[in-house]
Amino acid sequence: MGRRWVHLVLGGALLMPFFLLTSVVVPLLADGANPFLDVGWQFVAFGGALPLAALAALLFPLLRPLEVAAVRSLCGVPAERLAEGPAVSWAARRRTALWFVAHLLAGGIVSGMTLSAPPAAVVLLLLPFADPLRHTAPGVPDVFHGVLGPLAGLALLALVVGTAWGAGVLLGRAAPVLLGPTPADRLAAAELRAAELASRNRLARELHDAVGHALSAVTLQAGAARRVLDTDPEFARRALAAIEETTRDAVAELDTVLGLLREEDGSDPAAPAPTLDGLEALLGRTRAAGVPVEATVEGPCAGLAPVVSREAYRIVQEGLSNALRHAGPVPVRLHLGVREGELLIRVENPVAGAVAGAAAARPGGGRGLRGIAERARLLGGAATAAERDGVWRLTARLPLTGAGTGTVTGAEAGTGAGTGTGTEEW
Repeated sequence: MGRRWVHLVLGGALLMPFFLLTSVVVPLLADGANPFLDVGWQFVAFGGALPLAALAALLFPLLRPLEVAAVRSLCGVPAERLAEGPAVSWAARRRTALWFVAHLLAGGIVSGMTLSAPPAAVVLLLLPFADPLRHTAPGVPDVFHGVLGPLAGLALLALVVGTAWGAGVLLGRAAPVLLGPTPADRLAAAELRAAELASRNRLARELHDAVGHALSAVTLQAGAARRVLDTDPEFARRALAAIEETTRDAVAELDTVLGLLREEDGSDPAAPAPTLDGLEALLGRTRAAGVPVEATVEGPCAGLAPVVSREAYRIVQEGLSNALRHAGPVPVRLHLGVREGELLIRVENPVAGAVAGAAAARPGGGRGLRGIAERARLLGGAATAAERDGVWRLTARLPLTGAGTGTVTGAEAGTGAGTGTGTEEW
């Protein structure tokens, strides 16, 4: 009750600039009008101030967050039922204007009653017991000089409290309707949420592909070095040197991913994302991990659009990472070709120790395959991943121009290179 009364008094205070402006304009329009002395003209000025308040709410979108903050703090309305941000659309502005007029109307009435009714109530309460008041308050009818005086005083105070309570309740119920999100606000919030999720997924894909490949290579190199440390120290040194180079490159790629976060903040990224121009370095790091890679490139892959080249690099990187993680040091065949307006990517490796047609799901895996699916989908392409006749085959087709909604099929989440069977919907 106390906070809602403060909210109503705040409405009365916000009404005063408009009331004073109207009180100055009314005498200019009507001869003999004096809103400062004549009660009737005060009501005229009061009524004229409300349209000005509505106009102010229509012209100033930032008024809505101010009113929302006051309602949330003083009226106890949950924040999730109120809109956030300025009133951008005209529908939101109209609703804010209605709320502002209701707030100032109720606030003006309650504030006026708060200023005038309590002193009058005190006089009525003391009138039967203080004889001097009967002479200093000649306007009070004689009927109130007895018992009816205190009763009328209490009734006047009850009227003020009841009016304030009723106005506070009505404003509290109207706030979610008039200050709540409009359909346009809900659509904007949904679009913002979708953009945030897309940004998070993008960062997750980049981090998975950049760091996951390096960790897979380092794991194989470290395991090989440990096994031959005593029998072949020279090979162990080469493996450690490869680990050093791989981790250095991984740090650079991690800096690229962190650059994406800087892009989200509006600053420049620290380093450009890798493209197919760095394919030879990627193949070199994979071969250094003990995986023989046979690469075939057909067509002018060097002149591809940056977005296609970047996503193609990540798809190749994830394909090689899958081979490292799931199949081990087995031969891998990579084919890149440009034909009929699209880039074809195919990564093949034998399934080590697997029986053709058998599936062995990897718990918690499959994020890389989902990342490939998302990359292909964003460019309007298609991707498949499946094991057949003892060979795991990852294929992706990326259009060289345009982007749209593509078809993405492949193994279910939880499969990787060397696991799965057939071709399933992704």
